[in-house]
Amino acid sequence: MSSMKEQSKNTPGLGRFARRLYWRITGNRKKLKAFPGSGKYWEQRYASGGNSGVGSYEKFAEFKAEIINSFVTRHEVISAIEFGCGDGNQLQLAHYQKYLGLDVSETAISLCKQKFASDTNKTFKVMGEYEGEMGDLSLSLDVIYHLVEDEVFESYMRTLFKAASRYVIIYSSNSEDNEGREGTHVKHRNFTSWIEENASGWKIKEHVPNKYPYKRGYKTGVFADFYIYEKA
Repeated sequence: MSSMKEQSKNTPGLGRFARRLYWRITGNRKKLKAFPGSGKYWEQRYASGGNSGVGSYEKFAEFKAEIINSFVTRHEVISAIEFGCGDGNQLQLAHYQKYLGLDVSETAISLCKQKFASDTNKTFKVMGEYEGEMGDLSLSLDVIYHLVEDEVFESYMRTLFKAASRYVIIYSSNSEDNEGREGTHVKHRNFTSWIEENASGWKIKEHVPNKYPYKRGYKTGVFADFYIYEKA
């Protein structure tokens, strides 16, 4: 690898291409080595003062709340369970009569407990404390494409559908396009195919395209849509 770097300095016209190739290969290796796993990544992120990301704030959060609150009202949903509640900012816009939020990050759960300390209708637990509770609705918002490990994805999806008695709302990308994302905290998945093969008792009820589709950058648009499933 070092010889490639040296050659790029000494060969006219090769420099820019070789440097790009060099940094692409070595950069990806560094990322793969540094990535601690999805669970540890989010704990470290929240513990260091990070948040749930732009998707849970401002116009993106408002769009999500608009869709979910309307659905909850129209279908008289009483209880909801969210797998991956994050820092609770999105939850501040939600209208649930009874809510259980779970997350892999102890720091995130601690933040939520503090933020909603006076709200007796909301309960929070670390995923390891989950005891099979069920709700009318289970939610997965901006989570599936962060489940990097296959075994984590499998376990998460089975738990998500097992926890719902009526509806499941998923807000996520739905593709296998992961070019250039190796070693990062993002892995896009065609999760609808998984549901067709593994959750036969459920059917798609609504697909709501994003009001702010991804075009130029993550601050102006997102690659997630709403997929709402109903128990057959």
